[in-house]
Amino acid sequence: MENKTIKWGIIGLGKIANKFATDLATIEDAELVAVASRSQENANDFAKKYNAKKAYNSYEALAKDPDIDAVYIATPHSFHKEHSILCLQNKKAVLCEKPFAMNLQDVSEMIAVAKENNTLLMEALWTYFLPHYDFVLEIIQQEKFGKLQELKADFGFYTPYNTDSRVFKKEVGGGSLLDIGIYPIFAALSTLGKPKNIKAEATFFENGADSSCSIIFEYENAKAHLKSTLLENTPTEAIFTFEKAIVKINTKFHEPSTVTIIKNNKEETIDFGYETIGYSYETEHFNHLIRKNKKESNIMTFEFSKDLMQTLDDVRKVIGLEY
Repeated sequence: MENKTIKWGIIGLGKIANKFATDLATIEDAELVAVASRSQENANDFAKKYNAKKAYNSYEALAKDPDIDAVYIATPHSFHKEHSILCLQNKKAVLCEKPFAMNLQDVSEMIAVAKENNTLLMEALWTYFLPHYDFVLEIIQQEKFGKLQELKADFGFYTPYNTDSRVFKKEVGGGSLLDIGIYPIFAALSTLGKPKNIKAEATFFENGADSSCSIIFEYENAKAHLKSTLLENTPTEAIFTFEKAIVKINTKFHEPSTVTIIKNNKEETIDFGYETIGYSYETEHFNHLIRKNKKESNIMTFEFSKDLMQTLDDVRKVIGLEY
């Protein structure tokens, strides 16, 4: 298994699937074999663009393809559970886009099916695998600048309101919280853990999807101020304030970025020399898990995915958002 070429399929061929396929092509011992869309034309076009041998107009057909080892699921949030379970029941390792599902109950069901079928399942939250983020986690774990006292993390972009767009469709999990608010919340959970108390307020579009969300996580000796919005462009930074320094993940903190350390009125910015879009890191980790016959990631664990979804559920409860 050490040098086994992992043969991939992709279900759902939107923007993120294009990024994933672009980075997959940079990975040795990995191959895109098949893609699936509800539209044969879309599947054909995508397969041609990324040199996939097979193009399906049925997700079921791809899930049953004996040539495939792993499936990347990039359909809208509300279909993640259904499509993950379809693949798991056909013994395909599943890397499913974030958010893992719509709520904790769905996530728990997906994990149960993965265990029943003894098949690998992981939430594709790519930030956890990026070197710059790993660098910051190490600073926190080693208490290099003392204790972490405060986190400020935001994610916002302006896009015109359009109910034809998945981003605004409440029924598929559209709105700021699940789509982009998950990243600031992930930053808090992965660095400070589960909060003792949550304060949150939101604004809403006319269809009931949340347009912005401001959140405060309270901890024993720290606070996290988090924000997501579809109403304006924001810095999209993560700023960690320690006892002895400030560490800032610069703009678009959730994707390949630089890190600035501010200490004693001096600034040092570290560039990590990224050469891919950034999806290659989680994919290489996932390929490694398959080769080692692992059924769960040691980084993006089931417990962490459940904690993340539970926290999103808790925030939704505070702001009165139901799907």
